[in-house]
Amino acid sequence: MTGRVLTDTTVGIVGGGPAGLMLSHLLSLSGIDSVVVDNRPRSEIEHTVRAGILEADSVRLLLDTGVSDRVRRDGDEHDGIALRFGGASHRIDFQYLTGASVWLYPQTDVFIDLADARARDGGDVRFGISGTEVVDVTGSRPGIRFTDADGVEQEIRCSYLVGADGSRSVCRHEVPEQQRTHYFREYPFAWFGILVEAPKSAPELVYTHSSRGFALISQRTESLQRMYFQCDPDTDPADWSDARIWDELQARVAGADGFALQEGPITSRAVLPFRSFVAEPMRHGSMLLAGDAAHTVPPTGAKGLNLALADVRVLAECLERAVLKKDPDALDDYGRRALARVWKSQHFSYWMTTMLHTLPDASDFDVRRQVGELESVVASTAGSTYLAEGYTGWPAR
Repeated sequence: MTGRVLTDTTVGIVGGGPAGLMLSHLLSLSGIDSVVVDNRPRSEIEHTVRAGILEADSVRLLLDTGVSDRVRRDGDEHDGIALRFGGASHRIDFQYLTGASVWLYPQTDVFIDLADARARDGGDVRFGISGTEVVDVTGSRPGIRFTDADGVEQEIRCSYLVGADGSRSVCRHEVPEQQRTHYFREYPFAWFGILVEAPKSAPELVYTHSSRGFALISQRTESLQRMYFQCDPDTDPADWSDARIWDELQARVAGADGFALQEGPITSRAVLPFRSFVAEPMRHGSMLLAGDAAHTVPPTGAKGLNLALADVRVLAECLERAVLKKDPDALDDYGRRALARVWKSQHFSYWMTTMLHTLPDASDFDVRRQVGELESVVASTAGSTYLAEGYTGWPAR
């Protein structure tokens, strides 16, 4: 440890995205100190455009714990979505079916709210670090070693270490291979996503099944919109002109009802690959995993950010019992409780994805079966309620 500046804390958190920052915030409300580190500068995270649908419980978590009320002021409450197929839209009314809504509120704004709250409350958050290494994760004082933004070598020692460091997690690989199970599903398609300067094309999100493949019509603001269409994972966005993109999107949503998209300049474009992933266990010694470090889901069901926030809500409760009540066995509850929601979310996301997307080798039977499934969902109160319950989020447990 020669030459390193040593910091002692109760909880060391690797990853300063929404999961890590929310965990630090929740712990601080209970009087538990923590240090958060992230290899990205704060400005880089703030300018990484990310979409976001927040479940009702996620909104309550931001509001009730005093992070910020900006989601109420700047977010856009949605009481339903449209399933569009056969050239017609069918509304799933969340409020009628479940009494709940979701909020269109970009993940970038969730991060800004949380980063501002930690700065406001005097939280120790260190952005722009490098050379992150975690050590002694099965010991009583695990550690995080890194070089800070000023080039000074640092070491944090803590009672518990949390890996909230995203899908390329350093922490996850500290679990020995023979003691872990990684579950994967790769999907044979991706999303071609665009950000466009245009008015809204619809008041709520439109999930479209068509013979040409899936399309999602989303929003960002009154004048900036997000749209996606299913594509091959090897698609190069540079090969697509604006005109070609609009032709494809318009063709996928076209129908006898005359629905058409509001067009405008496309300001960004990217291809987003799909996969499902779960790492078990979520605890190894004194280290615990949360958010994308432990699991990822396809974006179809809008579960990713909400799962991360649900993880740390449970983890904060378990850490409070471990630290304040001197009950380290409380952490054994974390993985069981978190994984129950993770696997429900995996199923919901898989169901939404396979119901709406066209598989590359789909037969005519497969396509007709998908339409039959969609018709069953929209024609049945029970089917629509299942979708609404999954989309708006299950009660916290």
